[in-house]
Amino acid sequence: MATANNEFFEALSALEKERGLPEDYLIDKIKAAIVIAVKKDYEVEDDNVVVDIDPELGAFRASLLRDIVEEVENPHTQVSLEDAQKVRKSYKVGQRMVTPLKTKEFGRIAAQTAKHVIRQGLREGERNLQCSEMQSRAHELIAATVVSIDPERGNVVLDLGKGGSAVLPRNEQVPGETFTEGQTVQVYVVDVLATDRGPRVTISRTHPGLVKRMFELEVPEIYDGTVEVKAIAREAGARTKLAVWSKNPDVDPVGACIGARGVRVEKIVQELNGEKIDVISQYDFVRVHRVHLCRPVSGQGRQGRAAARRDQELPRDRARPPAEPGYRQQGPECAPVRPSDRL
Repeated sequence: MATANNEFFEALSALEKERGLPEDYLIDKIKAAIVIAVKKDYEVEDDNVVVDIDPELGAFRASLLRDIVEEVENPHTQVSLEDAQKVRKSYKVGQRMVTPLKTKEFGRIAAQTAKHVIRQGLREGERNLQCSEMQSRAHELIAATVVSIDPERGNVVLDLGKGGSAVLPRNEQVPGETFTEGQTVQVYVVDVLATDRGPRVTISRTHPGLVKRMFELEVPEIYDGTVEVKAIAREAGARTKLAVWSKNPDVDPVGACIGARGVRVEKIVQELNGEKIDVISQYDFVRVHRVHLCRPVSGQGRQGRAAARRDQELPRDRARPPAEPGYRQQGPECAPVRPSDRL
Protein backbone atom coordinates (compact mmCIF):
# COMPACT_ATOMS: atom_id res chain seq x y z
CA MET A 1 0.00 0.00 0.00
CA ALA A 2 1.34 3.36 -1.00
CA THR A 3 2.33 5.68 1.83
CA ALA A 4 1.62 9.38 1.46
CA ASN A 5 4.53 11.59 2.40
CA ASN A 6 3.85 15.27 1.85
CA GLU A 7 7.14 16.37 3.41
CA PHE A 8 9.11 14.18 1.02
CA PHE A 9 7.49 15.67 -2.09
CA GLU A 10 7.72 19.24 -0.73
CA ALA A 11 11.46 18.72 -0.25
CA LEU A 12 11.70 17.22 -3.74
CA SER A 13 9.96 20.26 -5.27
CA ALA A 14 12.19 22.67 -3.35
CA LEU A 15 15.29 20.78 -4.46
CA GLU A 16 14.16 20.93 -8.08
CA LYS A 17 13.79 24.72 -7.93
CA GLU A 18 17.01 25.28 -5.99
CA ARG A 19 19.31 23.13 -8.11
CA GLY A 20 17.51 23.53 -11.42
CA LEU A 21 17.45 19.75 -11.96
CA PRO A 22 14.48 17.97 -13.58
CA GLU A 23 12.09 16.12 -11.26
CA ASP A 24 12.47 12.84 -13.18
CA TYR A 25 16.24 12.92 -12.71
CA LEU A 26 15.90 13.49 -8.95
CA ILE A 27 13.35 10.68 -8.61
CA ASP A 28 15.63 8.24 -10.48
CA LYS A 29 18.53 9.06 -8.15
CA ILE A 30 16.35 8.65 -5.05
CA LYS A 31 15.07 5.31 -6.34
CA ALA A 32 18.63 4.13 -6.92
CA ALA A 33 19.60 5.21 -3.40
CA ILE A 34 16.69 3.32 -1.81
CA VAL A 35 17.49 0.19 -3.81
CA ILE A 36 21.06 0.27 -2.48
CA ALA A 37 19.79 0.73 1.09
CA VAL A 38 17.43 -2.26 0.78
CA LYS A 39 20.17 -4.44 -0.72
CA LYS A 40 22.47 -3.67 2.19
CA ASP A 41 19.85 -4.38 4.87
CA TYR A 42 18.23 -7.49 3.35
CA GLU A 43 21.16 -8.92 1.35
CA VAL A 44 19.20 -9.18 -1.91
CA GLU A 45 19.77 -8.24 -5.55
CA ASP A 46 18.33 -5.40 -7.63
CA ASP A 47 15.47 -7.51 -9.03
CA ASN A 48 14.26 -8.22 -5.47
CA VAL A 49 13.55 -4.52 -4.79
CA VAL A 50 10.75 -2.38 -6.21
CA VAL A 51 10.50 1.36 -5.54
CA ASP A 52 7.50 3.37 -6.75
CA ILE A 53 7.39 7.18 -6.47
CA ASP A 54 4.33 8.99 -7.87
CA PRO A 55 4.54 12.79 -7.46
CA GLU A 56 1.04 13.32 -8.84
CA LEU A 57 -0.58 11.09 -6.22
CA GLY A 58 1.95 12.01 -3.55
CA ALA A 59 2.67 8.30 -3.05
CA PHE A 60 5.92 6.61 -2.08
CA ARG A 61 6.36 2.85 -1.76
CA ALA A 62 9.31 0.47 -1.34
CA SER A 63 8.74 -3.30 -1.53
CA LEU A 64 10.77 -6.50 -1.22
CA LEU A 65 10.11 -9.33 -3.68
CA ARG A 66 10.79 -12.96 -2.72
CA ASP A 67 10.25 -16.14 -4.72
CA ILE A 68 7.69 -18.63 -3.37
CA VAL A 69 9.21 -22.14 -3.25
CA GLU A 70 8.52 -25.53 -1.64
CA GLU A 71 11.91 -25.66 0.09
CA VAL A 72 13.73 -22.46 1.12
CA GLU A 73 17.46 -22.33 0.29
CA ASN A 74 18.03 -18.60 0.65
CA PRO A 75 15.76 -16.91 3.21
CA HIS A 76 16.70 -13.46 1.88
CA THR A 77 15.29 -14.04 -1.60
CA GLN A 78 12.91 -16.98 -1.04
CA VAL A 79 9.88 -17.75 1.13
CA SER A 80 8.04 -21.01 1.71
CA LEU A 81 4.58 -21.59 0.29
CA GLU A 82 3.23 -22.05 3.83
CA ASP A 83 4.51 -18.67 5.02
CA ALA A 84 3.35 -16.95 1.84
CA GLN A 85 -0.19 -18.31 2.19
CA LYS A 86 -0.35 -16.90 5.69
CA VAL A 87 -0.21 -13.47 4.03
CA ARG A 88 -2.39 -14.32 1.05
CA LYS A 89 -4.07 -17.70 0.47
CA SER A 90 -4.00 -17.28 -3.32
CA TYR A 91 -0.18 -17.41 -3.48
CA LYS A 92 1.29 -20.39 -5.41
CA VAL A 93 4.73 -21.82 -5.98
CA GLY A 94 6.63 -19.86 -8.66
CA GLN A 95 5.00 -16.54 -7.79
CA ARG A 96 6.70 -13.68 -5.97
CA MET A 97 5.51 -12.38 -2.63
CA VAL A 98 5.49 -8.60 -2.20
CA THR A 99 6.48 -7.32 1.24
CA PRO A 100 6.04 -3.55 1.83
CA LEU A 101 8.99 -1.92 3.60
CA LYS A 102 9.24 1.05 5.93
CA THR A 103 12.18 3.28 5.11
CA LYS A 104 12.40 4.33 8.77
CA GLU A 105 13.47 0.79 9.61
CA PHE A 106 16.55 0.94 7.38
CA GLY A 107 19.83 0.52 9.20
CA ARG A 108 22.17 3.43 9.88
CA ILE A 109 24.75 2.27 7.32
CA ALA A 110 22.10 1.76 4.67
CA ALA A 111 20.64 5.21 5.32
CA GLN A 112 24.07 6.85 5.08
CA THR A 113 24.73 5.01 1.82
CA ALA A 114 21.44 6.24 0.41
CA LYS A 115 22.26 9.83 1.39
CA HIS A 116 25.68 9.54 -0.24
CA VAL A 117 24.16 8.23 -3.47
CA ILE A 118 21.65 11.09 -3.53
CA ARG A 119 24.35 13.72 -2.93
CA GLN A 120 26.56 12.17 -5.59
CA GLY A 121 23.63 12.13 -8.01
CA LEU A 122 22.94 15.80 -7.32
CA ARG A 123 26.55 16.77 -7.97
CA GLU A 124 26.60 14.70 -11.16
CA GLY A 125 23.35 16.30 -12.30
CA GLU A 126 24.68 19.79 -11.67
CA ARG A 127 27.87 19.01 -13.62
CA ASN A 128 25.86 17.64 -16.54
CA LEU A 129 23.61 20.69 -16.42
CA GLN A 130 26.62 23.02 -16.46
CA CYS A 131 28.21 21.10 -19.35
CA SER A 132 25.01 21.23 -21.39
CA GLU A 133 24.62 24.94 -20.65
CA MET A 134 28.17 25.80 -21.72
CA GLN A 135 28.30 23.44 -24.71
CA SER A 136 25.21 25.16 -26.07
CA ARG A 137 27.12 28.46 -25.85
CA ALA A 138 30.34 27.29 -27.50
CA HIS A 139 31.63 29.80 -30.08
CA GLU A 140 29.36 32.42 -28.56
CA LEU A 141 29.90 35.66 -26.66
CA ILE A 142 29.14 35.70 -22.94
CA ALA A 143 29.41 38.28 -20.17
CA ALA A 144 31.64 37.18 -17.29
CA THR A 145 32.59 38.74 -13.96
CA VAL A 146 36.18 39.06 -12.77
CA VAL A 147 36.64 37.08 -9.55
CA SER A 148 40.39 37.23 -8.95
CA ILE A 149 43.63 38.24 -10.68
CA ASP A 150 47.01 36.53 -10.45
CA PRO A 151 49.54 39.42 -10.39
CA GLU A 152 52.51 37.15 -11.17
CA ARG A 153 51.18 35.08 -14.07
CA GLY A 154 48.61 37.61 -15.20
CA ASN A 155 45.80 35.02 -15.35
CA VAL A 156 42.26 36.21 -14.59
CA VAL A 157 39.59 34.00 -13.02
CA LEU A 158 36.09 34.77 -14.35
CA ASP A 159 32.66 33.76 -13.08
CA LEU A 160 30.54 32.50 -15.98
CA GLY A 161 27.30 32.21 -14.00
CA LYS A 162 25.62 28.80 -14.31
CA GLY A 163 28.56 27.61 -16.38
CA GLY A 164 30.89 27.80 -13.37
CA SER A 165 34.23 29.59 -13.68
CA ALA A 166 37.05 29.76 -16.20
CA VAL A 167 40.58 31.15 -16.41
CA LEU A 168 41.49 33.80 -18.96
CA PRO A 169 45.24 33.29 -19.51
CA ARG A 170 47.52 36.18 -20.30
CA ASN A 171 48.13 35.04 -23.89
CA GLU A 172 44.35 35.25 -24.52
CA GLN A 173 44.13 38.83 -23.22
CA VAL A 174 44.36 41.90 -25.40
CA PRO A 175 47.79 43.53 -24.91
CA GLY A 176 47.57 46.54 -22.61
CA GLU A 177 44.14 45.89 -21.13
CA THR A 178 43.72 45.70 -17.35
CA PHE A 179 41.08 44.09 -15.14
CA THR A 180 39.62 44.81 -11.71
CA GLU A 181 37.67 42.51 -9.40
CA GLY A 182 33.94 42.73 -9.99
CA GLN A 183 34.38 44.04 -13.55
CA THR A 184 32.11 42.62 -16.26
CA VAL A 185 33.89 41.67 -19.50
CA GLN A 186 32.89 40.06 -22.78
CA VAL A 187 34.69 36.81 -23.60
CA TYR A 188 34.50 34.37 -26.49
CA VAL A 189 33.91 30.67 -25.69
CA VAL A 190 36.49 28.83 -27.80
CA ASP A 191 35.83 25.28 -26.57
CA VAL A 192 34.01 23.33 -23.83
CA LEU A 193 35.31 20.00 -22.55
CA ALA A 194 33.29 17.82 -20.14
CA THR A 195 35.33 16.49 -17.20
CA ASP A 196 34.59 14.71 -13.92
CA ARG A 197 34.84 18.03 -12.10
CA GLY A 198 32.52 19.85 -14.45
CA PRO A 199 32.96 21.69 -17.73
CA ARG A 200 36.42 22.99 -18.64
CA VAL A 201 35.81 26.14 -20.64
CA THR A 202 38.43 27.73 -22.88
CA ILE A 203 37.79 31.46 -23.28
CA SER A 204 39.55 34.24 -25.18
CA ARG A 205 39.60 38.00 -25.68
CA THR A 206 41.91 37.86 -28.71
CA HIS A 207 39.97 35.42 -30.91
CA PRO A 208 38.58 36.89 -34.17
CA GLY A 209 35.23 35.30 -33.30
CA LEU A 210 34.90 37.81 -30.44
CA VAL A 211 34.70 40.72 -32.87
CA LYS A 212 32.40 38.82 -35.22
CA ARG A 213 29.92 38.07 -32.42
CA MET A 214 30.05 41.70 -31.30
CA PHE A 215 29.05 42.81 -34.80
CA GLU A 216 26.20 40.29 -34.77
CA LEU A 217 24.86 41.88 -31.58
CA GLU A 218 25.26 45.46 -32.79
CA VAL A 219 24.22 45.01 -36.44
CA PRO A 220 20.72 43.56 -36.96
CA GLU A 221 21.45 42.98 -40.64
CA ILE A 222 24.22 40.53 -39.71
CA TYR A 223 22.07 38.81 -37.10
CA ASP A 224 19.19 38.17 -39.53
CA GLY A 225 21.53 37.11 -42.36
CA THR A 226 21.03 40.06 -44.69
CA VAL A 227 24.71 40.95 -44.33
CA GLU A 228 27.35 38.22 -44.03
CA VAL A 229 30.89 38.40 -42.68
CA LYS A 230 32.89 36.61 -45.36
CA ALA A 231 36.35 36.94 -43.80
CA ILE A 232 37.90 38.37 -40.68
CA ALA A 233 41.49 38.87 -39.55
CA ARG A 234 42.60 40.32 -36.26
CA GLU A 235 45.73 41.56 -34.58
CA ALA A 236 44.35 41.87 -31.05
CA GLY A 237 44.81 45.33 -29.58
CA ALA A 238 45.90 46.88 -32.89
CA ARG A 239 43.56 46.27 -35.81
CA THR A 240 40.75 44.09 -37.11
CA LYS A 241 39.63 43.79 -40.71
CA LEU A 242 36.25 42.45 -41.86
CA ALA A 243 35.15 41.63 -45.38
CA VAL A 244 31.34 41.81 -45.59
CA TRP A 245 28.77 41.03 -48.27
CA SER A 246 25.02 41.41 -48.66
CA LYS A 247 22.67 39.20 -50.62
CA ASN A 248 20.33 42.19 -50.93
CA PRO A 249 21.60 44.60 -53.62
CA ASP A 250 19.70 47.46 -51.93
CA VAL A 251 21.67 47.07 -48.68
CA ASP A 252 25.10 48.61 -48.23
CA PRO A 253 26.97 46.01 -46.12
CA VAL A 254 29.73 48.39 -45.08
CA GLY A 255 27.32 51.17 -44.13
CA ALA A 256 25.16 48.72 -42.16
CA CYS A 257 28.17 47.64 -40.10
CA ILE A 258 29.43 51.17 -39.47
CA GLY A 259 26.01 52.66 -38.70
CA ALA A 260 24.85 56.25 -38.81
CA ARG A 261 27.82 58.49 -37.96
CA GLY A 262 29.75 55.37 -37.01
CA VAL A 263 27.62 54.62 -33.94
CA ARG A 264 27.61 50.84 -34.33
CA VAL A 265 31.29 50.33 -34.94
CA GLU A 266 32.18 52.90 -32.28
CA LYS A 267 30.51 50.79 -29.56
CA ILE A 268 32.66 47.83 -30.54
CA VAL A 269 35.80 49.96 -30.66
CA GLN A 270 35.10 51.18 -27.11
CA GLU A 271 34.56 47.61 -25.88
CA LEU A 272 37.92 46.65 -27.41
CA ASN A 273 39.69 49.62 -25.78
CA GLY A 274 40.28 51.61 -28.95
CA GLU A 275 41.25 48.77 -31.31
CA LYS A 276 40.98 49.96 -34.92
CA ILE A 277 38.38 48.23 -37.08
CA ASP A 278 38.34 48.31 -40.88
CA VAL A 279 35.14 47.18 -42.62
CA ILE A 280 35.44 46.58 -46.36
CA SER A 281 33.16 45.13 -49.01
CA GLN A 282 33.93 41.66 -50.25
CA TYR A 283 34.06 43.01 -53.80
CA ASP A 284 36.67 45.61 -52.82
CA PHE A 285 38.62 42.88 -51.07
CA VAL A 286 38.60 40.65 -54.18
CA ARG A 287 39.51 43.57 -56.45
CA VAL A 288 42.44 44.66 -54.28
CA HIS A 289 43.56 41.08 -53.85
CA ARG A 290 43.61 40.55 -57.62
CA VAL A 291 45.67 43.71 -58.10
CA HIS A 292 48.25 42.42 -55.60
CA LEU A 293 48.33 39.06 -57.33
CA CYS A 294 49.03 40.69 -60.68
CA ARG A 295 51.92 42.75 -59.34
CA PRO A 296 55.45 41.38 -59.80
CA VAL A 297 56.80 40.10 -56.50
CA SER A 298 59.85 41.90 -55.16
CA GLY A 299 63.07 40.14 -56.07
CA GLN A 300 61.54 38.08 -58.89
CA GLY A 301 62.85 40.18 -61.80
CA ARG A 302 65.98 39.37 -63.76
CA GLN A 303 68.12 39.19 -60.62
CA GLY A 304 65.52 37.06 -58.86
CA ARG A 305 65.35 34.57 -61.73
CA ALA A 306 69.13 34.40 -61.83
CA ALA A 307 69.24 33.70 -58.09
CA ALA A 308 66.64 30.96 -58.55
CA ARG A 309 68.78 29.32 -61.26
CA ARG A 310 71.83 29.50 -59.00
CA ASP A 311 69.87 27.82 -56.20
CA GLN A 312 68.92 24.98 -58.55
CA GLU A 313 72.56 24.52 -59.53
CA LEU A 314 73.85 24.61 -55.91
CA PRO A 315 73.89 21.49 -53.73
CA ARG A 316 70.99 21.10 -51.32
CA ASP A 317 73.00 22.00 -48.25
CA ARG A 318 74.04 25.35 -49.84
CA ALA A 319 70.70 26.37 -51.37
CA ARG A 320 68.77 29.20 -49.71
CA PRO A 321 66.09 27.89 -47.35
CA PRO A 322 62.47 28.69 -48.17
CA ALA A 323 60.61 31.33 -46.19
CA GLU A 324 59.22 30.18 -42.84
CA PRO A 325 55.43 29.86 -42.49
CA GLY A 326 53.89 33.23 -41.71
CA TYR A 327 56.74 35.13 -43.43
CA ARG A 328 56.93 36.91 -46.76
CA GLN A 329 59.99 36.25 -48.92
CA GLN A 330 61.78 39.47 -49.90
CA GLY A 331 65.00 38.66 -51.66
CA PRO A 332 67.50 37.24 -49.20
CA GLU A 333 65.48 38.44 -46.15
CA CYS A 334 62.14 37.44 -44.67
CA ALA A 335 59.60 39.92 -43.30
CA PRO A 336 56.86 38.86 -40.86
CA VAL A 337 53.28 38.85 -42.10
CA ARG A 338 50.86 40.61 -39.75
CA PRO A 339 47.61 38.67 -39.05
CA SER A 340 45.55 41.54 -40.42
CA ASP A 341 47.46 41.25 -43.74
CA ARG A 342 46.27 37.66 -44.26
CA LEU A 343 42.77 38.87 -45.00
